[in-house]
Amino acid sequence: MGILAVILFLIIFILILKGYPVALTLGGVSTLFALVLMLVAPGTIRLGDFYLLPPRFMGTLNNTMLMAVPLFIYMGIMLEKSGLAESLLDTMSNLFGEIKGGLAISVILVGALLAASTGIVGATVVTMGVISLPVMLKRGYKEELATGVIASSGTLGQIIPPSVVLILLADQIGANSTGVSQVDVGTIFKAAILPGVFLVFAYIMYVLIICKMYPDWAPSISKEEIQRSRAKGFGKKVVKAFVLPLLLIIAVLGSILKGIASPTEAAAVGAFGASVLTFIEGKFNLSVLHQVMRQTMRLTAMVFLILLGATTFTLVFRTLGGDEFLVHLVESANLSATGFLIIVMLVMFISGFFIDFIEIIFIFIPVVTPIFNVYEVDMLWVAILMAMNLQTSFLTPPFGFSLFYLKGVAPPQITSTHLYRGILPFILIQIVCISILMFYPELIYMFT
Repeated sequence: MGILAVILFLIIFILILKGYPVALTLGGVSTLFALVLMLVAPGTIRLGDFYLLPPRFMGTLNNTMLMAVPLFIYMGIMLEKSGLAESLLDTMSNLFGEIKGGLAISVILVGALLAASTGIVGATVVTMGVISLPVMLKRGYKEELATGVIASSGTLGQIIPPSVVLILLADQIGANSTGVSQVDVGTIFKAAILPGVFLVFAYIMYVLIICKMYPDWAPSISKEEIQRSRAKGFGKKVVKAFVLPLLLIIAVLGSILKGIASPTEAAAVGAFGASVLTFIEGKFNLSVLHQVMRQTMRLTAMVFLILLGATTFTLVFRTLGGDEFLVHLVESANLSATGFLIIVMLVMFISGFFIDFIEIIFIFIPVVTPIFNVYEVDMLWVAILMAMNLQTSFLTPPFGFSLFYLKGVAPPQITSTHLYRGILPFILIQIVCISILMFYPELIYMFT
């Protein structure tokens, strides 16, 4: 029966690679697989086992932690409409323009601020691509460096809280873990702060080093142009550009870190704050509100439909004894906990070349978490490693979504080759950062 469960997993994985809808594949194939087994192998699975599905579905829908997902999505989309990114990029480029690679550093820092404010990768990459890429190319930046910086900075919202990835990881690990291994959203947000800052620092160091080695890759802005841009009123412009998003970040993350509000309550504060910020910027109207709510509804429906399909898959997989079979398989192979972790990370990294991070979470977490429980591995540490690993799925060709987003708004002279060559150093940086966190796990506990 355990082998049957593994066969089910492989069938679903192959069909998703073929491009079939994830939610329908997870739920539909699992149900059909179970029905066929009832007919050809009575006793392997019973009709009564499916009576557990409705209460599991309702348990998922009633999970207050998952209420934060649509609220954070709303916050991110609303902030995209506010013009926050344009204001930040313009201000940052004037502040760092005299430094070699200053414009690239500005993009990274704005990406980090938007990550802590929105967490929506598509919106961040498209916005920065439209605003900053033509400017970087006009100022003589090498195509690979410009595209690599924008695409990688746009994905920081996957590791810097508040992040939908972290919420989904906490939910799935919590649902499949026992005892001390359980992970809650507040704790995983705290644990992700230092790795996120570490990654931003690594990106900036790479830009500074590469600009030192190849000065013509990132020319600095002339002093005359900077003086013109820093004319009267520049100080007020800087304050306005930074104060509003920082207040929102403090309201959301600060309330979670201080224990004043739960992640769901903080998400509600963030959604309201994003609406207020958009109103202050003069961009809020009924048309914008309608667009934001429609996009929020579509993204939320997609996430929850996949979640319901994953619930069906998990039920069938465990009823067939798939988790016990894999635990036995790993134990008989005499793998150490570190060895198993490395295998899981490699498989997730390779899967990120072909499938989306949400699909990876809902397919792999229910399968591997019980094995980590046997090893008594701290799942908070594993969750952060997985989050950084999943971030690379937005960058790895051929199906890295950040690359698609950026290519869609890039000038005609930017080719796919520029994108692939430009993103490679940043993927290597992320692998190095994952390796450091893997061998120095104490780094993630500094804020917990």
